[in-house]
Amino acid sequence: MESWNEECAIVGVYNVDNAALLSYYSLFAMQHRGQEASGISASNGTKITTIKNTGLVTKIFTQKRLDKLQGRSSIGHNRYSTAGEDSINDTQPIFARYDLGEMAIAHNGNLTNAKEVREMLIKEGTIFQSYLDTENLIHLIARSKKTSLTDRIIDALSYIDGAYCFVFLSRSKMFAVRDRYGLRPLSLGKIQNEDGSTGYVVASESCAFDLIGAEFVRDVKAGEMIIFDGAYALQDSQPKSIQVFEPKPHSCVFEYIYFARPDSNVFGHNVYQARKQMGIELAKEHQIQADMVIPVPDSGVAAAIGYSKQSGIDFELGFIRNHYVGRTFIEPTQQERELKVRLKLNPIRELIANKDIIVIDDSVVRGTTSRQIIRILRQAGARKIHLLISSPPTISPCFYGIDTPDKEQLICANKSIEEVRKHIGADSLGFLSLSGLTKSIGEDSSLCKACFDGRYIDDYTTGAAIPAPLKSSH
Repeated sequence: MESWNEECAIVGVYNVDNAALLSYYSLFAMQHRGQEASGISASNGTKITTIKNTGLVTKIFTQKRLDKLQGRSSIGHNRYSTAGEDSINDTQPIFARYDLGEMAIAHNGNLTNAKEVREMLIKEGTIFQSYLDTENLIHLIARSKKTSLTDRIIDALSYIDGAYCFVFLSRSKMFAVRDRYGLRPLSLGKIQNEDGSTGYVVASESCAFDLIGAEFVRDVKAGEMIIFDGAYALQDSQPKSIQVFEPKPHSCVFEYIYFARPDSNVFGHNVYQARKQMGIELAKEHQIQADMVIPVPDSGVAAAIGYSKQSGIDFELGFIRNHYVGRTFIEPTQQERELKVRLKLNPIRELIANKDIIVIDDSVVRGTTSRQIIRILRQAGARKIHLLISSPPTISPCFYGIDTPDKEQLICANKSIEEVRKHIGADSLGFLSLSGLTKSIGEDSSLCKACFDGRYIDDYTTGAAIPAPLKSSH
């Protein structure tokens, strides 16, 4: 429940009737990844139509607007801003006309050398319409000397570094690309059409497939481009795959801890099972006597269930969450910041009064929310409050698409655990160890854990500084 801001969500649908409707439902399933804006581009083979706006998916896409998005292929995007401004120009997909026709792009992630690339393009006369790093790709593709769109996309990708999953839509094709590190999740699914042909879907999370009746096929590989072409669809064969970059997998560990929906499978593992195991490992590392275990909803629920199972301490829903509190509540004063927490979480006083309780949360970032939660529980009559976190202390910001505070705002980067405990007012405070986290997920050192250990991807590979220098294939 701490101040991690969601990443974006992308979806692509190819060779399916009412492709835009399937994109709509997929974006609805992934609304948790971004609530600021949403958009869909659809192609009918002749032209691409784009509708996008700020707000939630259900607010933007009325039946009348969906009826305008005709065609058997579409891409979509939910936005939570990690870069750019809050305006219609900074919503996705981005649409452009260029010498090969029309194109739309949607992007999840963050390009670490976006500023350098943008400055290079501006010096060469490029005019930008938004603050999005995604727009760099439009211009890089348009200025490329390659003759095919496939080669132009590969050429453009050679300029950029960082974390990305892209979906590109032309009038007749769709492309899905994942960065060489595989930082952001992207899955491939298929749909059997009524006429016996096969349609394909790519989405940030597999929970989107469940809603639209698609079958999970596999994760898009790190550094892979998948090309969806009419020829492949007609032949009912697999889309074409190109390994654009040598894979160097470093999947984002926070997908398991917080971002992904519990019913999704990301990076080859079920999110709910991973979070539950984090709670089990947390109980092994922090054995505390208490009357009950309560989660901070919703991201702490699975870990609290795991802790309860391992420890034998009863699991209770000590907080009831109001799911209808928006993200735009003004927070100018301490009193109003605390009110926001109260609007979201209300303790069951009769349950927790005069009890020793273990509270399970997913992370501590600034410490502000944790401090308010402890205060609310004290006021509700809790006797002792033990706060346990199902991840290690967050000591470093993220440069790869997660909107994290600067290092000086990360409380665990600047205070000892005991100092943090005193600051938030808990009777005890414990974190899951890094080894316990990786054991819970069943992954090895390929996970990107920079927010916990300060070792960024380029440190793992080349030792280069962040952001990486501009590269050119020309």
